[in-house]
Amino acid sequence: MYVCICNAVTDRAIREAAESGAHSFAEVRRRTGCSDCCGSCEELASQIFHDALARKRTLDLPLIAAAA
Repeated sequence: MYVCICNAVTDRAIREAAESGAHSFAEVRRRTGCSDCCGSCEELASQIFHDALARKRTLDLPLIAAAA
């Protein structure tokens, strides 16, 4: 779905930025252009990014640590 209408940024693009190494929402903004115009999408876009980042961190843990 489109999250940032101004720059046609999708939730998938935000998740891909997290998966490819973006460590902050500011970095996602630089990579995608998301939320650099009107800013009305910033809250949702940031939440999508942080959820994706948390999921990535969980998947990066060894299996035994993730189960604990």
